[in-house]
Amino acid sequence: MSVVQVIPIYTSQSKSARYFIETLPNNINLEIVEIPAGSFDMGALEQEQESSDSERPQHEVTLGTFRMGKYPITQEQWRSVSALPHPQIEQKLNPEPSHFKGEKRPVERVSWLDAVEFCRRLSKHTGREYRLPSEAEWEYACRAETTTPFHFGETITTDYVNYNGNYPYGDAPKGIDRKETTDVGSFKSANAFGLYDMHGNVWEWCADDWHEDYKGAPKDGSVWIKDNKNYEDPETRKVRPQ
Repeated sequence: MSVVQVIPIYTSQSKSARYFIETLPNNINLEIVEIPAGSFDMGALEQEQESSDSERPQHEVTLGTFRMGKYPITQEQWRSVSALPHPQIEQKLNPEPSHFKGEKRPVERVSWLDAVEFCRRLSKHTGREYRLPSEAEWEYACRAETTTPFHFGETITTDYVNYNGNYPYGDAPKGIDRKETTDVGSFKSANAFGLYDMHGNVWEWCADDWHEDYKGAPKDGSVWIKDNKNYEDPETRKVRPQ
C-alpha cells in the first residue's frame, strides 16, 4: 500500500517547502515537492545569450499550487513502477532502458510515450493523478522566483551542473565533461523551491507539443496542445512526474 507523508524541511535558501513521500514497491521512495502558486515571465528576452525565437515572446503566466518530483525519476523508481502487477495501460515499458547504469542515476533513453505510460501506471497504483508537467509549470518550477537565465544566476559551471564543460554558456569558463550521468542530487544545489537537477544531467519531458514560438500560449500554465498529430509523436516533445 502506498503511503504519503508530509515532511516540512528547509532548502539552502532558507525557504520552507512541503515534501511528500510516495512509497513504491520494494520500499523505494518517490519524493514530491509542493510548488507555491505565483506568476512569472515565461520565455527569454532577445538580449539573453543563446536564446532563440522559440522562447519568445516573453509573457506573464499565473499558476496555482501544484506538486513536482524533487528529482528526475531514477532507474530504481522506473524499474519499480515498470514491474507493477497491473497489465500495461497503453504500452509495454522496458524496465532497464538506461545506458548509464545506476540505481540513483536518472532514467534515460525513454520516449515521451514511455514517460506518459509510467505516469499512468503510477497513478493507477497510488490512486493519485501523476502526469508530465506543462512547459510553463516546468519553467516556473525551475526558475523558482528568479529572473536570470538559470536559477543559479546569469551562468552555470560544471561545479554545480552536469553538462559538457567544453561548451560553456556565455562567458563562463570551460569545465569538466563527465561523459555520463550522475546520481540525482549529487551537486546538493537545490533551487529555492527545493528541486534538484533542474539544469543539466538529462533532458526532461513536458506534456506540451512543440510550438515555433509562444504566440497564443496559455497564460494559466495549462498544457498547450495545438496539433493532435504531434501529441502522438514522442520526438516532438520535451521524466519528472507531477
